[in-house]
Amino acid sequence: MQWPSWEIGRALGIPIRVHASWFLVFLFVTSTLATGYLPDTLPGLPTERYWAMGGIAAVLLFVSVLLHELGHSYVALRYRIPIEQITLFIFGGVAHMRREAPSPRAEFLIAVAGPIVSFLLGALSFGLVVLAESIQEPHALKGLIMLGALLAMVNVQLGLFNLIPGFPLDGGRVLRAGLWAWGKDFHRATQQASMVGLAFGVLFGLLGVGVIIGAFSGALPASLVSNGGWIIFIGMFLFAAALASRKQAVLRHSLATVPVRDLMVQAVVSISPDCTVEEAVNRYFRPYGYGGFPVVESGRLVGMLTVSEVQNVPTGLWNWRNVADVMRPVSPSLTVLPDAPVIQAMERMAREGWDRLVVVEDDQIVGLVTQSAIAHFLQLRKGGR
Repeated sequence: MQWPSWEIGRALGIPIRVHASWFLVFLFVTSTLATGYLPDTLPGLPTERYWAMGGIAAVLLFVSVLLHELGHSYVALRYRIPIEQITLFIFGGVAHMRREAPSPRAEFLIAVAGPIVSFLLGALSFGLVVLAESIQEPHALKGLIMLGALLAMVNVQLGLFNLIPGFPLDGGRVLRAGLWAWGKDFHRATQQASMVGLAFGVLFGLLGVGVIIGAFSGALPASLVSNGGWIIFIGMFLFAAALASRKQAVLRHSLATVPVRDLMVQAVVSISPDCTVEEAVNRYFRPYGYGGFPVVESGRLVGMLTVSEVQNVPTGLWNWRNVADVMRPVSPSLTVLPDAPVIQAMERMAREGWDRLVVVEDDQIVGLVTQSAIAHFLQLRKGGR
């Protein structure tokens, strides 16, 4: 069962979503601070105040994670890489990029942007702590000093953890950028960086087991049992993420070697721009069941009409609006060559928001490639292994 998520706002034009699992770690962090760290640091306060301060601290910690991801996103947008959304979840956050970086340099800069933001936030928090402590009567600001020290420590730890050279952590992406620049092969670099990520996942798992064993045997404090469990959990997550990244790299490599002509539909049904929307629905969309049709005039491609454009027209106006009035006009992003790799078509669809591209050769339409056709190809390739 997939857990739901909710959009809570936008930043840099990017939707910010909160995954349901975020609330679990929010409660865990709040309770840990309210029942342990805060009473030990600030004894004598009412219980409800500890919980309120713990909740505020937990929110600020996730704001730090959000700013970390926005650091990645800002640099990615500078390279014209669309960001679908940023999701906050149990392990922090992730920026969903619609395509990969165009070069090793871009990959490196996008990867290090997040840790740099975290280190800057840590330095800023530490500076505010030093400023508050320089006041003659800092006791009134003890709560803020404690919170600032906590934010400084967590942001530095966040930056350092993400620099671990295990893909898909930021350090793993830096490693991939270096391997990519060295070997000139993006897919091989991804597989190599993913292998390092798998190794770090195993290492974290073994470290967590060692902590638990040490805690039960008395070699380590018994309170570290939960820490060992979290380390194992992080190791499992890193291992699973690295394994998924490796599998994705293999699929992307296979798509980079398959030409569009192997997946395209050759029997292309087109619509005239003079056709009404009513005629397009009754004569094409309903009988064929396709999600879109090229619009052709005198043998020349002039646009694309999809279900989305039809839905934008009120039903009562279908008989009064022509296809030419509502179609998406032709552009270079709408077409692809038959010998182009499928991965190029996929990235173009993701970048431009198309679900199908017209395959053109010598200014003639020779086929149509769709997202569903690519998905079916991947399913068959996966099943054939």
